[in-house]
Amino acid sequence: MSKLENYILGKWITGDGDGQPLFNAVTGEQIATASTKGIDFKALLEYARTKGNPALRKMTFHERGLMLRSLALHLRNHLDRFYQISYQTGATKADSWVDIEGGIGNLFSYASLRRKFPDEAYCLDGEQHILGKTGSFMGHHLLLPKEGVAVHINAFNFPVWGMLEKIAVNLLAGVPAVVKPATVTSYLTEAVVKEIIASGILPQGALQLICGSAGDILQHVTEQDVVTFTGSASTGLMLKSTASILTNNVPFTMEADSLNCIVLGDDVTPDMPEWDIFLKEVRKEMTTKCGQKCTAIRRIFVPENKLEDIQIALGQSLAQTTIGNPLHEKVRMGSLAGSSQREEVRAQVQKLLASSQIIYGSLDSVELIDADAAKGAFISPILLLNENPFHTKEVHEIEAFGPVSTLMPYKNVEDAIALAKMGKGSLVSTVVTANRNIAKQYVMGAGTYHGRILVLNQECAKESTGHGSPLPLLVHGGPGRAGGGEEMGGLRGVKHYMQRVAIQGSPDMITAISNVYQAGAKGNISDVHPFKKYFDELQIGDQLLTEKRLITAEDIDQFADLSGDHFYAHMRDTDFAGTMFEKQVAHGYLIMSMAAGLFVSSYEKNPVLLNYGIDELRFTKPVYPGAEIQVRFTCKEKIRQEKKEATDIDKGIVKWLVEIMDETGEITGVATILTMVARKG
Repeated sequence: MSKLENYILGKWITGDGDGQPLFNAVTGEQIATASTKGIDFKALLEYARTKGNPALRKMTFHERGLMLRSLALHLRNHLDRFYQISYQTGATKADSWVDIEGGIGNLFSYASLRRKFPDEAYCLDGEQHILGKTGSFMGHHLLLPKEGVAVHINAFNFPVWGMLEKIAVNLLAGVPAVVKPATVTSYLTEAVVKEIIASGILPQGALQLICGSAGDILQHVTEQDVVTFTGSASTGLMLKSTASILTNNVPFTMEADSLNCIVLGDDVTPDMPEWDIFLKEVRKEMTTKCGQKCTAIRRIFVPENKLEDIQIALGQSLAQTTIGNPLHEKVRMGSLAGSSQREEVRAQVQKLLASSQIIYGSLDSVELIDADAAKGAFISPILLLNENPFHTKEVHEIEAFGPVSTLMPYKNVEDAIALAKMGKGSLVSTVVTANRNIAKQYVMGAGTYHGRILVLNQECAKESTGHGSPLPLLVHGGPGRAGGGEEMGGLRGVKHYMQRVAIQGSPDMITAISNVYQAGAKGNISDVHPFKKYFDELQIGDQLLTEKRLITAEDIDQFADLSGDHFYAHMRDTDFAGTMFEKQVAHGYLIMSMAAGLFVSSYEKNPVLLNYGIDELRFTKPVYPGAEIQVRFTCKEKIRQEKKEATDIDKGIVKWLVEIMDETGEITGVATILTMVARKG
């Protein structure tokens, strides 16, 4: 019998003793054992901090992002093997696609997110704050990678996605990870990690794996570490209460199973597309992964006058679900992850039956294709009915973590909102409606009790990723019972693994620390125009102070005619009494265009390839005829770009601070423009 290996301290080892037996969920055959006995958990955490963390911290966001991209591309070369192992967890091909390729997709998403960060190992957060009257004292916020390790304790239902969706975030932030998958399906996680390590893409110590008990690992976390947990609320509470976590104020993100709900709007009738959309969504969320999803629909709320019709329609829909060996092409729902999970589901359903009744399915029998119910962990989809949801608590407190959901009636939207809230906090809710007022009322009413709300109708149904699909760039988590944490969420997730520190000082000092030019800092003025410098030659703070240009009434008139912008404030004959202006005022875009004419380098060909756009353009003071404008033009930030094709021009994006001043020296306009600049050679 094979023994799963743990990857710690830069090598693969097996734990001591016989270990926990692991079984094929479809056939019941034992396939491996797992043990972490004998592992020094304190040592492996210290290894991550001293080996993996410094290596990642030295890399820039862009280097880390490209590392994730390389890893995703590498894993895609081994999909067939991963799928074959995944079938042993009871997952169908569609289930496995969500787990395996969905997880790899997360790597790609966070790899692309590197473009939202500077080409540095750290980044500024938010905007600058001038703290002194003369501008010589300012403040900002800086984000630095934490100097610890991310400890991920994951659930059994997504052995690949659960790992990859978390490590993508901490690795982009510059923090190493120790992954502890749920033991029952850890053999699939082990296979993926073996390919990750074999690729040599990650630096030593960036990723470690323990297959089996987490031992005393949480007793050794420190103030620089981060812990994430996915699983039951009771287990999460126990882990969160570990003395070292409380003493050291270790960030603890919990994503707990919750009683997610779907609501059919009272505007939806059987002849509307939304009726079928609703039925399809419920069936999909009950049967995907055999209902073993933290986001699965557990509570179904429908208008009381449509309860009977929905009951019949859902029964017919669920009857189309073929169950059995996930390798069989006709099978659409596989098994639970193991016999212990099946017994747990049955026990929870028995508790729900105290106030509900089974209207579809059976706890004792299931019709299978190419499988033996006595050997595999199979169970029938079970639809319950509770006709008095306001007067029973079990349906709002007990979760059967399988293909189980309860149908319930409501009278009006206020009732639907109140019932949704009775779950005491959920990861996700869906409202199916074509009525915008109902959608708004439900979101405003139920939003505080949910981490995500999907508003589903025929307008978005074809492209919708569905009720149960968390997305990399949106937060995944929820309040209350759902754990109170947030995962992923794009930039928000990355910042969770970084320390925000407020920095104060002169603009020159903040510029030097951040490597982003701050308004008010001294510029580097030379005889060489900044546009004549290649990307590599440009330095942060390189600056040009342009010649001055007189603004005339004729300029304003001509720009109005050319642009078609004849707003009254730009017309000479306007009566300006009661307006914000003294007389004819120049268009803001005219001033910005003239500013470009002042700072652009004549007609000569130069390394600037194109204008990429304008950010943060503001017009801060009116410019009247007779005023003279001048531009202070400064290299603010540089972002290197990698080549997509070998024939691409080697280049980068340069951000320039444009400060437009009048003859009094006051700022009349400010903007950040972006140019694409060639690299030398």
